[in-house]
Amino acid sequence: MSVTSVELDPAVLGAFEAEGWAVIADALTETEVAHARAELVAAAQASEDRGVPTRIDALDPGGRNVRVYDLIEHSPVFADLVTHPSVLPYVERLLDGDLAVSNFTANIALPGSGSMNAHNDQSTVMPEPWPTRYTMNAIWCLDDVDEANGATRYLPGSHHLTCFADVPDDPKAGMVPFEAAAGSVILMDGRLWHTSGENTSTDRERALLFAFYTRSFLRHQNNWWRALSPETRSRLDPQLKEWLGLRGGNLGYGTYLAGG
Repeated sequence: MSVTSVELDPAVLGAFEAEGWAVIADALTETEVAHARAELVAAAQASEDRGVPTRIDALDPGGRNVRVYDLIEHSPVFADLVTHPSVLPYVERLLDGDLAVSNFTANIALPGSGSMNAHNDQSTVMPEPWPTRYTMNAIWCLDDVDEANGATRYLPGSHHLTCFADVPDDPKAGMVPFEAAAGSVILMDGRLWHTSGENTSTDRERALLFAFYTRSFLRHQNNWWRALSPETRSRLDPQLKEWLGLRGGNLGYGTYLAGG
């Protein structure tokens, strides 16, 4: 799987570096969005049927958020998205050509959903300080996303904060929403402070997929050996297996250190 030859949009890269996020428009067609969304709804039901909770009060107040984990286990479409040729080249560039697929989850904000605690994702896989970007998200929008239906909210400029002490006492107070059309992908620096927005609409859901990528020397957020069945693992592309940590140890660094 080679994606290095894809031409990258300088405007997207520039916006990401300056603002900590950027939008790739029209990554999916309407038909592709509809298919991915149908597979997500099926995955949510399959999770419930297996006894895996999709509503977590400790994470999302009010019980109006549907969380789906281990997406790659549920449908081949999710393996396709996490390696999508319109997105992965940006991830490779922004993580210096050295990446792992740390996690892939979904959050469907139903009308009336609340907002979770503010956080940055890099802090979940490594301690402070965070002077360097070692993580990022590719957020797949399966619905139009705006403030009314619970768009992710972010604190502008917070990807420059290097430790918890730098964060304002109430980071949510300065947050603003992402806005993007269905089929778009929002690239987000893992150091950018953010939260899920409140869905104040009466009849609009907001489905987002969060592909979390890290540099390969960081431990995966998810244990893919446990999350994926042997059947699923057997049909994955060899490169994706490596990014999921399913093909042995840190061979690239070992070869480099050995002078190979």
